[in-house]
Amino acid sequence: MSRIGKKPITIPPKVKVAVNGDSSVLVEGPKGKLEWKLPASISAKVDGEILAVERSSEQREDKALHGLSRSLLSNMITGVTDGFKRDMEIHGVGFKAAVQGKLLNLSLGKSHPIHFNIPEGVKITVTDNTKLSIEGIDNQVVGQCAANIRAYYPPEPYKGKGVRFAGEQLRRKEGKTVQ
Repeated sequence: MSRIGKKPITIPPKVKVAVNGDSSVLVEGPKGKLEWKLPASISAKVDGEILAVERSSEQREDKALHGLSRSLLSNMITGVTDGFKRDMEIHGVGFKAAVQGKLLNLSLGKSHPIHFNIPEGVKITVTDNTKLSIEGIDNQVVGQCAANIRAYYPPEPYKGKGVRFAGEQLRRKEGKTVQ
């Protein structure tokens, strides 16, 4: 049995969880609402303040979906109560970022500025022109947004320039030496 899948999820007092007949789960909380459709072999039921996830068979695929479904439902509950946040840093001379409405302008040393459309439900704040904070209630959307921003200029190993996650350790390489 899946160790993660069999753990029950406790529902905080401010959160409402509804499991519909078409196996979709609706989670509503102080920060917003999220909906997700369960896979066919997985079911969920609410019993008071506990949400339990169950599977229909012992097949390998069903076991994997059991743990995945429980984790996603747990993340949904965490998202509508506390939200998710990713912090990023921009390193490099002249590299900066600015938010203009629903657009993030990145100046990353290229011949043109990079315009990143901020997805719905995500809030990006920029401090000191080089520190970004990405916040939202959906963990997958926040993480994908951060990964897409990092992909424009990943940190390079020689000088350390680029966009990186806050606290990310970067392996530096030694450059060429004159003999």
